[in-house]
Amino acid sequence: MKTLLGPGIFLAQFIGNDAPFDTLPHLASWAAAQGFRGVQLPTLNEPVFDLRRAAESQTYCDEITGMLATHGLVITELSTHLQGQLIATHPAYDRLFDGFAPEAVRGNPDARAAWANEQLLLAAQASRRLGLSTHVTFSGSLAWPYLYPWPQRPAGLVDAAFAELGRRWRPLLDAFDDVGVDVCFELHPGEDLFDGVTFERFLATVNDHRRANILYDPSHMLLQQLDYAAFIDIYHDRIRAFHVKDAEFRPSGRQGVYGGYANWVDRAGRFRSLGDGQIDFSVIFSKMAQYDFPGWAVLEWECALKHPEAGAKEGAAFIERHIIPVAQRAFDDFAAVPTSAEDIRALLGTGKAAR
Repeated sequence: MKTLLGPGIFLAQFIGNDAPFDTLPHLASWAAAQGFRGVQLPTLNEPVFDLRRAAESQTYCDEITGMLATHGLVITELSTHLQGQLIATHPAYDRLFDGFAPEAVRGNPDARAAWANEQLLLAAQASRRLGLSTHVTFSGSLAWPYLYPWPQRPAGLVDAAFAELGRRWRPLLDAFDDVGVDVCFELHPGEDLFDGVTFERFLATVNDHRRANILYDPSHMLLQQLDYAAFIDIYHDRIRAFHVKDAEFRPSGRQGVYGGYANWVDRAGRFRSLGDGQIDFSVIFSKMAQYDFPGWAVLEWECALKHPEAGAKEGAAFIERHIIPVAQRAFDDFAAVPTSAEDIRALLGTGKAAR
């Protein structure tokens, strides 16, 4: 059995213009001081992490890992959530998602998708140079505007959307396979992969590709009213990354899962800092230990109420408390009695003595 690695922290929500959030060395010093041992790195902020340089230069990668090591940190995964979103984008969201891409490709969906595709290929090479085995991202979405079946969806629309999504991702999955890295899709509303059924649809389009895996985040499951514990029982073989994020869902006579277009703080379902929501992390960490989850427990801070620095500091201690140092032997080994094959047959009443 394996003990989870952690605590780690996803740095995306903390990067800013002011110290200690302006450079990777500053962020590393801050994260270590909070009690973290790993950092999940976003790849769309060059002053913090230069993805192209990491893909092309082993020296740069060695400098990054060396600097992190001086703070007692390692990289858990690289993230291309924003670039992955642009692999497939429904035209309804073109203008909003253009902001994720360089100015040169804005207003040109084909050029934007080509840029995103190149970003994922760079991430595969950078992950290889950094010695990583997992990568986290979003799937993008073509079918999301048709989530609710009204007006009635034309027959074949969803199948066509997933076939196209698979067509776009298959070469990228092959590229990650070439470097021995799993692609872990965060199942997230707004993406075409947002629950178990949609993940299975996608797997069918990529022939159950071994590199198509899951970033497990129970907060998105709670807000969909999906059984987040049973999800681990079903999909544990494909769970290769883990965001530790809390949430709460408090429906009323006025609002439910869809949230009434309210802002986050006023929604029935909203994200919370660790320990402030409703998710049973004792069950989750137990199941992760039970199924030998091989990776990191990484805090993703998103809270409608609490200050991010308070959420980070509390989150490191929360994860530390929940990681289960797994047993290396059964608790009742002290009572084991040596037995032979003949003894076992006798115990079952199938040996010579029983006849």
